[in-house]
Amino acid sequence: MSEEAKRQKFEDKGEEIIRQEETEDDLIMNLSLRPQMLSDFVGQNSVVDSLLIAIEASRKRDEPMEHLLLSGPPGLGKTSLARIIANERGSKITATSGPAIDRAGDLIGIMTNLAEGDVLFIDEIHRLSKVVEEFIYPAMENSQIDFLVDKGPYAKTVKFNLKRFTLIGATTRSGLLSAPLRDRFGISYHLDFYSSEDLVQIIKRSAGLLGIHVDEEGAFEIAIRSRGTPRIANRLLRRVRDWVEVKADGKITAEAAVNALAIHGIDEKGLNRIDRKLLDVMYSSYKGGPVGIEALASSLNEESDTIEDVVEPYLLKMGFLRRTPRGRELTEEAVKYIGKISGQKKDLFS
Repeated sequence: MSEEAKRQKFEDKGEEIIRQEETEDDLIMNLSLRPQMLSDFVGQNSVVDSLLIAIEASRKRDEPMEHLLLSGPPGLGKTSLARIIANERGSKITATSGPAIDRAGDLIGIMTNLAEGDVLFIDEIHRLSKVVEEFIYPAMENSQIDFLVDKGPYAKTVKFNLKRFTLIGATTRSGLLSAPLRDRFGISYHLDFYSSEDLVQIIKRSAGLLGIHVDEEGAFEIAIRSRGTPRIANRLLRRVRDWVEVKADGKITAEAAVNALAIHGIDEKGLNRIDRKLLDVMYSSYKGGPVGIEALASSLNEESDTIEDVVEPYLLKMGFLRRTPRGRELTEEAVKYIGKISGQKKDLFS
């Protein structure tokens, strides 16, 4: 295999690390690394403090927590928080997702098997169909479900009383939630990207659970490349572990982390091939913008949803992109970054 082919292979691998889709191995590994109680949860301090009060209040009243909506980019801990809430309340959690529920009838079996105080977790809740969404309303408000028996002139509605439960919805795109569904959640939290300091704590905790030796500087180098996302931090940690076991003495230092992640095309800002390609295409082909999302998707040969959900949020956070009514535009910081990685002075703003 040529050197160019090897480089491209590793860069493609780096892109896969950054993407948010979880493989089966990722899911199993992430389950083992997830915190089980709020005392183990790192970051999102305002959310954690508020949850502690809500959980304790519901415990004192001996009633289920109010329905809860968690929003934010992928990989920030929405699923972990849902499981932690169930653990803190000593309740069972039943997890499903919006795309997995095709018909209202799919929820009948789930809801009727919920015990008092149990948690029903629906990931990507914004992708529920309208029919299913309306079926949930009475369950959230009155702990009842209505379903039809028979058809035509013999059709009748049967009410079924449910045990009081807590619905926790998670969404990466809260703007797609209908107002009636959003209004039925008593508590709503938005999870933001993590600081490097919080990610260092998460990486060191995960390293301890995995039996990996990582020093403070090595954890920091991984943290600053993790796009403010714990899920990515844990993935990068495992890739660096692979590298040091083969190329070094098994200990993760700053130098080892930099060298290992450079092989995967991940730079000091956490950007990978597709991030840099998006910035370059906007600069070279669209003079910095504005440019529409569909035009970008076509130029990059990517789905527009991938760009909106995976690539854009971090570039917006970094201050490299801005959204305008006319489309996406590069910022001056992005142009300076393009010039830095290309070794040439770039300017759109003179």
